[in-house]
Amino acid sequence: MKGSRLHQIDVNNAFLNRELTKDIFMDQPPGFEVLGVDGQKLVCKLNKALYGLRQAPRAWFHTLMQFLIDKLGFSASKADPSLFLRTSSTGQVYLMAYVYDIVLTGSSNAEIDSVVQQLQDRFALKDMGRLIFFLGIEVKYTPQGLLLSQRKYIQELLHKTGMTDAAATPTPMVGTLKLVASDDSQPFAYGYLYRSTVGMLQYLCITRPDLSFCVNKLSQYMNSPSDTHWRGVKRVLRYLSGTMEHGLLLSDGSFQLVGYSDADWASSVEDRRSTTGYVIYLGANPIAWCSKKQAVVSKSYSEAKYCSLANCVSELLWVKQLLEELGLVLQQTSVITPPLLQCQQIQPIMHVSNMFKLTTILFVKKFRMVLSRLTSFHQLIRLQTCLQSLSRCLRIFDVHLKLQLKKIKSLQD
Repeated sequence: MKGSRLHQIDVNNAFLNRELTKDIFMDQPPGFEVLGVDGQKLVCKLNKALYGLRQAPRAWFHTLMQFLIDKLGFSASKADPSLFLRTSSTGQVYLMAYVYDIVLTGSSNAEIDSVVQQLQDRFALKDMGRLIFFLGIEVKYTPQGLLLSQRKYIQELLHKTGMTDAAATPTPMVGTLKLVASDDSQPFAYGYLYRSTVGMLQYLCITRPDLSFCVNKLSQYMNSPSDTHWRGVKRVLRYLSGTMEHGLLLSDGSFQLVGYSDADWASSVEDRRSTTGYVIYLGANPIAWCSKKQAVVSKSYSEAKYCSLANCVSELLWVKQLLEELGLVLQQTSVITPPLLQCQQIQPIMHVSNMFKLTTILFVKKFRMVLSRLTSFHQLIRLQTCLQSLSRCLRIFDVHLKLQLKKIKSLQD
């Protein structure tokens, strides 16, 4: 919604707001022990959840969800459990909850203020006002749109690794060197530092799609990193020191949902598994992306492409469901056109020995995605090529089945 207000609130002592439904006991705090009549040791029975209790997060979320649904008239999203929606004659309100951090937006400022007031009457809140900083993500309001960045988070990461004054590099990874699990370099002495640094880089990918591939590659060596792997991490950190202000710009525009899919066949030197990559745009804004190693070994280039294609379609369907819950129905008459899926050229299938390829095509066809081929990046073709390949496969399979039946019949005679 154009011009919608983003409002943030913080719940104080969120985990203490829920009464437990099961009997839970704990030892008495040190220095406050009380013995029984016969001198036996006593324990405390909890009436409400405490911080550190494993049931506390779930109990708090159940309390919040029950209040939003029963008292405020919200409905829980099926696509995202932490999203709540309310539609009325006066406007729409969306509420996103992450533990005790809550963000609200909607079409009516009066409705947002009313929800905040009702929440404040029920829970102890800290009204943060306009959304500026949320879970390490800085929100800047520019004439072009919202700019999401993690500059402060990058500064903390560089300070932790001692790379604050490091020289910047133009790219996050060297294209000629392939990282492997076992090389001639020595094992990295501080494995915990490697794992914690790569873990922080993974969270940084929320607003930095350009880091997805290299961070995923470095994440494959968490178990036993070497000095070469650590040098790869340091190059990413030097790249971040020069691109600290980069982020994700969300601007107004068309609501065309487009997905781009690709795969790098047998790129892993150790096990020859391929790498899946896709990105989904809503208009000009990237809203979902992924780069990860595939779970199985692809026998051909086309199989790797189909595997990546299926993953992209699954993500597109989830985004489509979320947009429909927000009131943006994907129909020809709505403000959003049907989703468009684009991938590089895939060779036609000439056999049916691998059923995965067939099921992938049927999966795409079932949900009526528009598949296109990129020869010059913007040149599109219809789904006809893949459907013709599928029809050809079925004909070949039918001929092969008839031959096998003839052989069986001749043997019986």
